[in-house]
Amino acid sequence: MEAAQGQTPEILKQYRLHESDTGSPEVQVALLSARIGHLTEHFKTHAKDHHSRRGLLQLVGQRRRLLDYLRRRDFSRYKSLIERLGLRR
Repeated sequence: MEAAQGQTPEILKQYRLHESDTGSPEVQVALLSARIGHLTEHFKTHAKDHHSRRGLLQLVGQRRRLLDYLRRRDFSRYKSLIERLGLRR
């Protein structure tokens, strides 16, 4: 998670909707994606770390729920976000 924490200010600047935005779905999904990417790299060298794998699955589920919420509320914002993050859908 250290790598994701180091990227947090840059992610906030890139995905926020206004100057003090830290909790919009776009920001939350971007932060979760950074953590998921970091953990994915971790598992390439630590294949038997099953406790952290459970945490990864929880993060993926949380990101999925946020994306589903955003898709229901504003499809254009959802479409824009998945293209910017490079997520497959």
